[in-house]
Amino acid sequence: MIEMPNFCVNSMHRFLREPLLHFLLVGAIIFAVYNVMQADRPVPAPSKEIRVSLDEFAQLALLFQAQWRREPTTDELGRLVENRVQEEVLYREALAMGLDKNDTIVKRRMAQKLQFLAEDVGGARDPTTADLMAWYENNAGLFVQPGRFSLRHLYFSPDRRGERARGDAVNALAKLAGQPQDSELAATFADPFMYQDCYRDRAPEFLGKEFGPRFVQAIAKLAPGSWAGPIESGFGWHLVYIDTVIPGRVPLFEEVESDVRTTWLNEQKERAWRKSYSDMRAKYKILLPAPPTESMASGGVAAAGKQGSAALREESR
Repeated sequence: MIEMPNFCVNSMHRFLREPLLHFLLVGAIIFAVYNVMQADRPVPAPSKEIRVSLDEFAQLALLFQAQWRREPTTDELGRLVENRVQEEVLYREALAMGLDKNDTIVKRRMAQKLQFLAEDVGGARDPTTADLMAWYENNAGLFVQPGRFSLRHLYFSPDRRGERARGDAVNALAKLAGQPQDSELAATFADPFMYQDCYRDRAPEFLGKEFGPRFVQAIAKLAPGSWAGPIESGFGWHLVYIDTVIPGRVPLFEEVESDVRTTWLNEQKERAWRKSYSDMRAKYKILLPAPPTESMASGGVAAAGKQGSAALREESR
């Protein structure tokens, strides 16, 4: 039997009496016992309970009533509740399968909901009349009411007359000199038109949709009270009699208060969203590829990818 030197035995005794060793041994024993106990304990399954509250019942019934203008029957309400349960079941199963990961539609929807939340913060405060009036003084130009025209026109169709359409309009204008807009003679010159022959109190935007923007620009230069033309539209040539012109104007605040309120709220929501997004974006470091260069164009996709990667690494340092 080999005997250890006395100094080794003494060192071993001192080592075994060290409090740190005792602490480590006790910790190791506790850790081992905990692992054994956890291994035997079953992992709790996610909740399989789906509750449909009375408030949800009422909401489903209200949505049905809003759509169909009547209360749902018992069977219809039952189907609505089952649809709600089905949606929740499928949602939970999709989450369990990880179907929400790397899904563009899910990302887009969640981003949209976050934007709505940010906009709701901006629209939470209800403006006073004084707020709206002060804002309107600085933004009245947004509510300018355009001028309106009352007119009659005579149509000269290129499909019927060919190259003679404009010339026929010029000849008819000479014969209509001094004639009122309701002259029976005027009707003898015109071809049938697919829309109206007379327009009352129409805004330029409406006439532009009917005849095209060049037609509206031309009639805006005409003086009321006489036949003028020929004026070209998307259909052909026209002689036009401007009866009255109502000049554009800035309406009084009281006339457009509801529109001012809507525009004010939309502006507040947009401002809240821009600030919210700016704050969120500032938390992130954005890495973008370098803009394309001539060398990238000549080197093809591989060169572009290599240079873009280098730019990303350089920017991340």
